[in-house]
Amino acid sequence: MLRFPYHIRNNPRLRLHKLSLFSCNSAGLMASKTISSSFSLLRLTPSPKRLSTPCKRLVPYLSSKPVSKKNSLSLRTNGFSSIPSANVSAPVYSKDLEDQPLNMRILEILKHKLKQLGIDISACVPGRENRLLCPSCNGGESEEISLSLFINQDGRSASWMCFRAKCGWKGITKAFADGKPSYANLSRVNKVKVKREITVESLQLEPLCNQLIAYFAERMISAETLKRNAVMQKKSGEEIAIAFTYWRKGSLVNCKYRDIAKRFWQEKDTEKIFYGLDDIEDASDIIIVEGEMDKLAMEEAGFRNCVSVPDGAPPSVSLKEVPAEEQDTKYQYLWDCKEYLKKASRIILATDGDPPGQALAEELARRLGRERCWRVKWPKKNDVDHFKDANEVLMYLGPSVLKDVIETAELYPIRGLFNFRDFFDEIDRYYHRTLGYEFGVSTGWRALDGLYNVVPGELTVVTGVPNSGKSEWIDALLCNLNESVGWKFALCSMENKVRDHARKLLEKYIRKPFFDSSYGSSVERMSVEELEKGKKWLSDTFYLVRCENDSLPSIKWVLDLAKAAVLRHGVRGLLIDPYNELDHQRPVSQTETEYVSQMLTKIKRFAQHHSCHVWFVAHPRQLHHWIGAPPNLYDISGSAHFINKCDNGIVIHRNRDPEAGPVDQVQVCVRKVRNKVVGTIG
Repeated sequence: MLRFPYHIRNNPRLRLHKLSLFSCNSAGLMASKTISSSFSLLRLTPSPKRLSTPCKRLVPYLSSKPVSKKNSLSLRTNGFSSIPSANVSAPVYSKDLEDQPLNMRILEILKHKLKQLGIDISACVPGRENRLLCPSCNGGESEEISLSLFINQDGRSASWMCFRAKCGWKGITKAFADGKPSYANLSRVNKVKVKREITVESLQLEPLCNQLIAYFAERMISAETLKRNAVMQKKSGEEIAIAFTYWRKGSLVNCKYRDIAKRFWQEKDTEKIFYGLDDIEDASDIIIVEGEMDKLAMEEAGFRNCVSVPDGAPPSVSLKEVPAEEQDTKYQYLWDCKEYLKKASRIILATDGDPPGQALAEELARRLGRERCWRVKWPKKNDVDHFKDANEVLMYLGPSVLKDVIETAELYPIRGLFNFRDFFDEIDRYYHRTLGYEFGVSTGWRALDGLYNVVPGELTVVTGVPNSGKSEWIDALLCNLNESVGWKFALCSMENKVRDHARKLLEKYIRKPFFDSSYGSSVERMSVEELEKGKKWLSDTFYLVRCENDSLPSIKWVLDLAKAAVLRHGVRGLLIDPYNELDHQRPVSQTETEYVSQMLTKIKRFAQHHSCHVWFVAHPRQLHHWIGAPPNLYDISGSAHFINKCDNGIVIHRNRDPEAGPVDQVQVCVRKVRNKVVGTIG
């Protein structure tokens, strides 16, 4: 019996039009099809010609496409409920909304808003869930009726969600004001549904016919496995569907149907549980797959302790936190079966190898606990592709290979927790010296190479009293590295004007003074041609990190730009000169020592992640009793973490006492080398 929409049943003006508006062939059959926790309208499509055997045509007995009313068939619904069809004529409303009751005006406004989104609610019923064709995905290739729409009883708001994994479109709108997405009403309706009690007899299920048994045999699944798992069939006239029966403690609680085109639907108002749930009772090891066929394939490989999820995979991993048990609608079957799962110490996630299958594995691991999860790696099909799932491996490689895949499952990765075998490839390359720069890069000074070499991914802290030549030494080092191995560099040198820094670098590259001046002695200044050559070298080798306004740059700002330089220009070295030119604001509760520790940790992580060497210049604190000897790394202003956290610590020192030695001689004092392969203290 058709049930008229709420706004028709409660509007006296429209009662006279009920028959004309909803007239249709009474023989037309409508049945409901459920995906996830909802149901939708489906019509029976009769076969155009009679077949000698009902199994010769494996098509869904509940088609998702409407057919002509002339060809409608009668069939008992067996618990399936009918809802108004999407192609029924819509009631005609008065053009003057002011003449209509308030609830009708509200509903008309809501209808107009939804129509702009492509959702026609003319035949939908407020206060309950309605199923429509999704205007976002059009139901995919199978034109599946997958959009679940709920309209509040008062007609003031509507919420919707497409349950196709590759779509997932969802939203909410209100008649008088837009709101944020919320599915509280839809969830509340779903929760109050009374679970149906079903039996094999009430569903009119039958044993599989020979043709279906042959179909499964082609997929390497035996009749014995089908019988043990109570795989059956359901006929409707000359059409047939495979029926996967869901059992809990020997009682039938759900039934999922599949046609030859791999379209699925379930009995409405039944409990969602794992397929094969009774097979994992008291099991310490459990295998979870994505489909019923994979569960049967696992049994052919010798694994009965396997279950399949009832609803397939999501399109992607949710970015939100795992919701509370009562709100976790999509994965409610996990919570409903937790008594079976909590005893398992090892859960193997053998979901499909495609992105939705991997997203499903991640969502399951988030809820079951990554620490007790394993994952499978499906074998390669060719040089590019892998086999998709358990049934595909069984069909093409056989049960022994499928068994090996399960037995060699690897621990599910936990972020931040590793094993040395995860790095064996890198260790092997390090041993055979194929990584590059295992012993570091020469500084260009043979006397220094025995103490210090430059390794990508390390942090070198450089200090020294003012005017001792720290920046000049580093500039010369960068020029040597570019000349020997062609490295490029990002320069964050706030003490230097750009033109002054360019002059210093050009003088080291051209090996001539920039100006005719006393500091150049008797050497001729560089020519215009040499200047042009040097300018091209500057442009190709260095990238400047500079703050373009009056504010002080933070270390995060510097590292973000340096990351861009690494990714865009292939920079291999970063100079930050000096520490005190950065913005070092910190919370009142944080000490300078704590701040410096966190700052140096960020710099080291940047260096390691991007394989970029960082030179960090830091001045020593004011030395009131300095007697001319080189300062120590512990003398750096701010914190002892400068020496504690760096990979290399270097002090640049120039003699100031003519009686102690030449004043134009620079000492490079290597005070710390963490990696003894590339240097030593000296």
